[in-house]
Amino acid sequence: MTSSIRLLLIAAVVFAGSSNRAADAQSLPPVNLGFTSFLDGGPPAGPGFYFQQYLQYWSADDLLDEDGNDSGLVDDLDVWISLSQFIYQSDQPILFGGKWGIDLIIPVVSLDVDPGTPPIIDDNNQGLGDILLGPFIQWDPIMGENGPVFMHRIELQTTFPTGKYDDDRVLNPGSNHYTFNPYWAATWWIFPQWSVTWRLHYLWNSENDDPNTTLFPMVGDVQPGQAIHINFASSLELIPKRLHAGVNGYYLEQITDSKVDGSDSGYREKVLGIGPGGVWHFSADDHIFINLYFETAAENRPEGFRLTLRWTHHF
Repeated sequence: MTSSIRLLLIAAVVFAGSSNRAADAQSLPPVNLGFTSFLDGGPPAGPGFYFQQYLQYWSADDLLDEDGNDSGLVDDLDVWISLSQFIYQSDQPILFGGKWGIDLIIPVVSLDVDPGTPPIIDDNNQGLGDILLGPFIQWDPIMGENGPVFMHRIELQTTFPTGKYDDDRVLNPGSNHYTFNPYWAATWWIFPQWSVTWRLHYLWNSENDDPNTTLFPMVGDVQPGQAIHINFASSLELIPKRLHAGVNGYYLEQITDSKVDGSDSGYREKVLGIGPGGVWHFSADDHIFINLYFETAAENRPEGFRLTLRWTHHF
């Protein structure tokens, strides 16, 4: 999943007087950048009900253009994102031994932006974000002589346009369109104490038929492009059954142009985030994750840092 902020970016050249490129850049919706990390290939305590609470702080003071240069449109951006996640993992195999489950995420987002020059980037304060629902199939771990070797899951996530949205505001808690964002998550234990984890997403977006009136005057609909994004992590077990620590990161790249009234805009996004993290296991049923990410190589989006806290509880 995702941070729950929708950044409608406009090419700075339009407001600076350049005429070659249209200012019809529809940005990607919020996705899972850095919310998940270590040991993501399966639930920590087997089937049952889980609750996870996430809190992420994202801060950026640069809004970069397609060449990675600061556009000057944002002086400071601060975003607080709360995700409440409810998971049920069944014990009923349905496909090649995989067991079905269901995932529900309810986001709440707080936005605070100091616009740059010209002062066109404004925010819609705080409110409910877009609710996510995802059926999934979880496979049991493949076991070796000294414990698990590989575990994985496939989930078909859909985000619904339930969030707070105002077409007079550039930044909103909600996106005003649907997304389909399936993923494959896996953990591979290279050694019993050393694991590598990834969660690979594909993102498809529907049209927003009520786009921002400042950035898209006289426009009927806009559609963000398709994208690939991945969370990745590698950790060592430093204290047996208590502490894992290591490196975590994410990468996002838009692979098709965003569209305005059905026409390609030439607009695509990219960003890489990487940093340290860890997870403390209070028991098999309670876990606290902390992850820090520093962003780089951003194009057509803000660049800053993210701090994520997550509590996982198994009932």
